[in-house]
Amino acid sequence: MTVALNEPLSQISLLVISLAMGLIAVALVLFSLQLSKLLGQSAQERAQWSKLEKSAFVITAMAEVVLGVGVVLRGIAAGRVPWANMYEFSITAAFLILLVYLTSLKIKDVRFIATFVTGFVLVILFAAVSLFYVEVKTLMPALQSYWLVIHVVVAILASAFFAIAAGLHIAYLVKSGKFAKKLMDLFPALEALERLAYRFNVVGFVLWSFTLIAGAIWAERAWHRYWGWDTKEVWTFIIWTLYAGYLHAMATRGWNGKRAAWLGLIAFLAVIFNFTIVNLYFKGLHVYSGL
Repeated sequence: MTVALNEPLSQISLLVISLAMGLIAVALVLFSLQLSKLLGQSAQERAQWSKLEKSAFVITAMAEVVLGVGVVLRGIAAGRVPWANMYEFSITAAFLILLVYLTSLKIKDVRFIATFVTGFVLVILFAAVSLFYVEVKTLMPALQSYWLVIHVVVAILASAFFAIAAGLHIAYLVKSGKFAKKLMDLFPALEALERLAYRFNVVGFVLWSFTLIAGAIWAERAWHRYWGWDTKEVWTFIIWTLYAGYLHAMATRGWNGKRAAWLGLIAFLAVIFNFTIVNLYFKGLHVYSGL
């Protein structure tokens, strides 16, 4: 079946995503101002939502909606799901990171990492529009499968949980290292940061495990083998091993504190390495950067 590609609509999608970037940048500035404002407040005042903070979250929610529209328009322009290359993976990842973060606010008070989350999402989108953008293209035969929908979206969702956990790991390391002490006093206790990071990593690990299994099934359908030691397969397994080691150490050996935070952060850096360096500089069946 021939798919009609619509590059002009993709350009409109790019403009919409750029608008979302502008909104996220405004939210980032407001969150940063809120942090500086909290330094001079009492603990009771800090627990309440200020007008500045409410405005920042409203703008973040607006950015999420606009970004979602941009992602959907890219999918319509390509006539398929919008996560078949690095550009599309990036914009969808940015959308899901914000979605997971905003949803998690309903369960836990994680307002304190809003600056990190919006900053990280802004970096992802900047890289997407300035470095990774490609015109809409027809999928190669190996990607023309319903497994593209299942396997890749679960991988992106897992990465979103890992990203938020990484923000918590960074907060833990900065606070435990007694850097920026006045600022870090605004953050929860070390034990609370560690517990939150662990929970996000658990969810991410379950999703990543499914990614690994689904990828093997898809590989058998596409290339008639479950595992071939392709670069992407190897790094996906390395990431799984790092997070498995983190969770095992936290759950059974009491290997927590700074060591666990560093291990969780190293595992997330492996995720970034897998997405960027492996896609751009390594050859293999799984390299779908589109560049």
